[in-house]
Amino acid sequence: MIGTFINTATVVIGTGVGLTARRFLKPRLRETTMQIIGLMTLMIGVQMSLSEKNPLLPLASLLIGAMIGEALDIEGRLDALGNSLQRRFSNEGGSTFSQAFVSTSILFCVGPMTIMGCIQDGLRGDYSLLLVKSLLDGVSAAFFTAALGWGVLFSAGTVLVVQGALTLGAGWVGSVLTEPMKNTMVSTGGLMMLGLGIRLLNLRQIPVANFLPALVVAPLLVWLVSLWR
Repeated sequence: MIGTFINTATVVIGTGVGLTARRFLKPRLRETTMQIIGLMTLMIGVQMSLSEKNPLLPLASLLIGAMIGEALDIEGRLDALGNSLQRRFSNEGGSTFSQAFVSTSILFCVGPMTIMGCIQDGLRGDYSLLLVKSLLDGVSAAFFTAALGWGVLFSAGTVLVVQGALTLGAGWVGSVLTEPMKNTMVSTGGLMMLGLGIRLLNLRQIPVANFLPALVVAPLLVWLVSLWR
């Protein structure tokens, strides 16, 4: 759990740095910062999505996951949580606060470093990969906060819960996930990152949070396909 605690702390620290920078950024520069983050997210998404050679598996995972997410209304629930936190702790615009919370929660918890880092930390106590992720998340938190405000701070709680659960369950997760399963999960996460990048660029408001069940669907599909081979 040490890696997760460090990761949570860097998000908090990054938020503090971003809040300081935000005071000196003009609205136009904040918008430019957001566009840069959106482009970087797209680039990361492209790299991740190429992890799986068979595009049908991540696409099918995303489709099934989206149907589950729509039925559960994950996006709406996260938005409601973000708005609730905004009303209680902040005077900033609710949409910006909620966008900061939801976007960074997804960004910090969807990716190969999250999965592999938590497995390594849980099984061997090796949190070196999570240290690298912590640095990246801290920098991202600073940029996001400078652009969108301190709703980013509450994504630290998401990191603590998600990565903590993965680390504590690392023995089971590590024994169940095969390499093809991991590749499909990463590729599916990459497609989600592409959606997040498009959303951050305000090209289209894709409900990326509703795609989250796809990360569970992906390894199950790989397992089902393997039964037919």
